[in-house]
Amino acid sequence: MSLKIKDISSQLNVPVSTIRYWQDKFTEFVRPNRTKGGQRRYSEKDLDLFRDIKRLLHEQKKSIASAKAVIKAELKGCRHFDWTNKTILLTGGTGSFGKHFCRIMLEKYNPKAIRVYSRDELKQHNMRFEFNDDNRLRFFIGDVRDVDRLRRAMAGVDIVVHAAALKQVPACEYNPFEAVKTNVHGAQNVIDAAIDTGVKKVVALSTDKAVNPVNLYGATKLCSDKLFVQGNAYSGAKNTRFSCVRYGNVIGSRGSVVPLFKKQLASGVLTVTDKRMTRFWITLDQAVELVLKAFKYMEGGEIFVPRIPSMKITDLARAIGPECKIKSIGIRPGEKLHESLTGEDEGRNTLIYKDMYVIMPSFPWWNRKNYAEAVKLPENFIYASDTNDQWLTIEELRHIIFGNPSPTNTSSELKTKVANG
Repeated sequence: MSLKIKDISSQLNVPVSTIRYWQDKFTEFVRPNRTKGGQRRYSEKDLDLFRDIKRLLHEQKKSIASAKAVIKAELKGCRHFDWTNKTILLTGGTGSFGKHFCRIMLEKYNPKAIRVYSRDELKQHNMRFEFNDDNRLRFFIGDVRDVDRLRRAMAGVDIVVHAAALKQVPACEYNPFEAVKTNVHGAQNVIDAAIDTGVKKVVALSTDKAVNPVNLYGATKLCSDKLFVQGNAYSGAKNTRFSCVRYGNVIGSRGSVVPLFKKQLASGVLTVTDKRMTRFWITLDQAVELVLKAFKYMEGGEIFVPRIPSMKITDLARAIGPECKIKSIGIRPGEKLHESLTGEDEGRNTLIYKDMYVIMPSFPWWNRKNYAEAVKLPENFIYASDTNDQWLTIEELRHIIFGNPSPTNTSSELKTKVANG
């Protein structure tokens, strides 16, 4: 697309003279084409650069030299991501991940505002008190099924984290229409609203159950992943970018098996569906860190996967109730013995980058700048919980869950060891 200088001026709401001044000061970055009559013609990339210049100079009050340094770092792929002037919308914000995300962002990154978007007014009320009425938190009642409400909530938003979903496997199996409405239609609504309101970046949370799904929850999240990856094809001139993060079970989240095992302690019997079962496990800290890395490095269409340890379900049971009997009750409908974080069909597009696996989109919409140091994996690569080379021991699991130093290792909360077989 070819833009005149008055088009740039109109879209950024600054005088034409300011655009000329910026071009003069940032000549190494902005190089418009010239017509035969000598008139400037700008590209969409030039418009994005001018947006960044306006943000850095007008909103963040940076000097010309500082703004140049930031832009140069971004163009080299060394993403400088300043959260201090960002307004974030967090769907599903009252869940385990959402609350932890807010806590870390408020303590460490000081965003301008976080809009917590969720359906449950009681959870929002409790969260407001839990965070001592922090004025950077804004609470929005709404459902991702309601695209009009999402558009209103996203007005003026820079960043969206999409964590809202129906996640319980049995509930999704029993209520399939509801799972589709929230996890699939809701994903499309988030994409549409983000594009319509000019959101810059969106990261959606996915799950290992989206890989070769055998239950409806996994199937809806696979569909959601594909919508967010391909959502980049719909953004057009709005330039909204979409990516996903995909990880396994979160230690201590409301939906994990840990609360169940703790409740069963008094009975002396811990129930597992199958003693052979393995799972990927990640802490809330690691989950939030993965999302922040995704925003830092994403160019649009990637699925970011952390390199995390596996654990055996029997080891988890022994860590929580070492004196308890472990009883198998049979695998549930839609449950797998082992989980994968990448599928065989994704191996050909998967890279190792910054201690993550990055599944690249099959359709490249733009030239990639951020992955020059990445290592391509074999075409048949699969990252599965039973063949992982990192495993949590019983002692490490106990330390993570109860916070007590392990008798053999106290140096790290999530240190992993290679399995002995």
